[in-house]
Amino acid sequence: MGRQQGWFALILALTIASGALLANYGLQLGLDLRGGSQLTLQVMPAGAITRVDTEQLEAVKDVLERRINGLGVAESTLQAVGNDQLVLQLPGEQDPSQAARVLGSTALLEFRAQKPGTEEEMRGLLGLKRQAESVLRAKRPPSPSDDPTAPPPPETPPLSSEDLSKALTSLGIQVPSGSSEVDQLELLLRETNRRILALYGPPLITGKDLTSAGRQQQATGTGWEVTLGFNREGGEKFASLTQSIAGTGRVLGIVLDGRSISEASVGEQFKVAGITGGSASITGNFSAEEARDLEVQLRGGSLPLPVKIVEVRTVGPSLGAENIRSSLVAGLSGLVLVAVFMAVVYRLPGIVAVVALSLYALFNLAIYALIPVTLTLPGIAGFILSVGIAVDANVLIFERIKEELRGGNTLIRSIDTGFSLAFSSIFDGHATGLISCAALFFLGTGLVKGFAVTLAIGLLLSLFTALTCTRTLLRLLMSYPALRRPTYFLPARQLPPAKSATPQAGLA
Repeated sequence: MGRQQGWFALILALTIASGALLANYGLQLGLDLRGGSQLTLQVMPAGAITRVDTEQLEAVKDVLERRINGLGVAESTLQAVGNDQLVLQLPGEQDPSQAARVLGSTALLEFRAQKPGTEEEMRGLLGLKRQAESVLRAKRPPSPSDDPTAPPPPETPPLSSEDLSKALTSLGIQVPSGSSEVDQLELLLRETNRRILALYGPPLITGKDLTSAGRQQQATGTGWEVTLGFNREGGEKFASLTQSIAGTGRVLGIVLDGRSISEASVGEQFKVAGITGGSASITGNFSAEEARDLEVQLRGGSLPLPVKIVEVRTVGPSLGAENIRSSLVAGLSGLVLVAVFMAVVYRLPGIVAVVALSLYALFNLAIYALIPVTLTLPGIAGFILSVGIAVDANVLIFERIKEELRGGNTLIRSIDTGFSLAFSSIFDGHATGLISCAALFFLGTGLVKGFAVTLAIGLLLSLFTALTCTRTLLRLLMSYPALRRPTYFLPARQLPPAKSATPQAGLA
């Protein structure tokens, strides 16, 4: 009896803990249940690589996963599909534009020194670039991440329409008819960037030398800057690079994906040893959002191969809510039908099985919240299927108990013998199910893996609830004499005739 009380206390504690887990953490719903966005990315061959293989696909996937983690999108999944595609699911994300912008760029970072003898040309190009950026920034609508209390950026000489026209002509830029001022400014920016890039020497430091990336607001409060940390070799290269241009009037160019994003002057005080310490910052007049995107790209590393976004699919919350409603109706209907069947066919133990199955469902959902498991439609299918398997274990036990009662055994002995005889069959059935789950998980992909996980969790819990919860509850009920009746387990017509206390021969 003491042992049964111990098991009952354990079940009670697990029930309370499971309820608390579900109340505090809740369930994580997948894209098909919660709504969100799905991006299909095509990995493109580049350079000497004419065909994308599995190893290269995994390398791209690793970089993209780091970038997704940097974006802070919770519960996202990234899966390989075929030989050269990746599918990214962002549950709850209705605007995938930021993710697409961050994931689709290569983020190849380079530090380059300006070539000697190009100082005057560089000054003119940088002046034009600053003016164009200033006008474009003024025309850009404010971003939600912008700080409204931040002071305005330093003023640059205004770029009038006449100045813009002269600049375009001097750079030999053909402006399409009907172009707006913004279009012309962007054309000017692209051309000045191209010419600035031509004034740099070869890259001397790349993103491979980075160990960290962060962001912070500039001391002037006018924008954000991205901070970088180099490894030992990168720190020595950076010191040597800055030493070579210190006090010369030439600039240090920071180039991202073939675009000059920042140009820094190095003061004469660094002529002796360069800028040491293994750290630097990029000041490109970034908004908070732009600085964050660049930080995420640099921290995630550059893509070994370019990717192209071939499909963006958005699942609305209403469709997800409809999926949830349909799934709940299907699941609850199944559970109610099973409960009615068990109560009618197996009577008292059938009712106990329903209670045990309810505990099984509660424990199962609590584990989903604890791990956590992202619940999708296939995952719900795995959960409902595991409920059926849990019922099957109880049916095996109750049939053995019935056989013992029909054979004339006492009620308590029939219960103990029923559990003992059914154990090997239940264990073998669950073991084969777990083997199938392992095969599905390690050989399957995507949603199949989710199905395998939920089914495997269900099988393990089914073993526990069938052999422990059902048994403990039955033994607890049998401690009440009013419930200790064989007719509560099977119809009276199936019971053997009751033995008389006095032999018939004695009566004669």
